Amino acid sequence: MELKVVNIKGEDTGRVVSLSDAVFGIEPNDHAIYLDVKQYLANQRQGTHSSKGRSQLSGSTRKLGRQKGGGGARPGDIKSGVRVGGGRMFGPTPRDYNFKLNKKVKQLARKSALSYKAANNLITVVENLQFDSPKTKEMLTIANNLHVADKKPLIVLATANKNVYLSARNLTRVNVITVSELNTYVVLNAQSLVLTEESVSAIEQIFNA
Repeated sequence: MELKVVNIKGEDTGRVVSLSDAVFGIEPNDHAIYLDVKQYLANQRQGTHSSKGRSQLSGSTRKLGRQKGGGGARPGDIKSGVRVGGGRMFGPTPRDYNFKLNKKVKQLARKSALSYKAANNLITVVENLQFDSPKTKEMLTIANNLHVADKKPLIVLATANKNVYLSARNLTRVNVITVSELNTYVVLNAQSLVLTEESVSAIEQIFNA
């Protein structure tokens, strides 16, 4: 698959970049995508939720009423979960939500996500993104020139660029990451991908290794 390379003004440079079919043109595997996104969201959970059971409360253990003749069930102590102020029954406890996922499944999921974007013509390739200093207004102008300002774009850089990141930080719909941070969730969460020529070759190098 070939895409035109444009400059930051949105103008055609006359060059094209060839996207590898092994990365951007595979048959997407929806189940692999589901597993990878599920693991990503699970890893975002702190798992620090907690509640106190009857054994963790302080209080008297004396019997509150007589065994028989009260007209109701046999009373337990004041920490019983059926009483107001008692312990929580089957409440949440701290836990780790992480689960194992094979590397090949994660790689298949990411290739599938990229292939979905390529199949729907949601990938734009720019020749370069460079900022001498952080300029939010300039980043917004570039997004408008590329016709992605209203499409929740994900800008993928080959290496970290602080000025590009700071320029997009105040734009709520624009996200900037590096190739090493690329994952299935952020690709699918974006409505369009903006790749540089360097990031295209870096992505293909990682996935074809």
